[in-house]
Amino acid sequence: MNGYLTVQEAATKWGVTDRQVQLWCKAGKILGATMLSRIWIIPDNAERPKAKQGKRS
Repeated sequence: MNGYLTVQEAATKWGVTDRQVQLWCKAGKILGATMLSRIWIIPDNAERPKAKQGKRS
């Protein structure tokens, strides 16, 4: 689709897994991401959500 990315394309662009992009979409962390039927479409100008800053134990 013109102007939109699939989850797979966004994952490749941002260097993360497909699943991580799906989780961000579901949590509303990617502005403009919309579910169309059963797939997420993401505006091609959407920015990658910031990573959480925290300490792992």
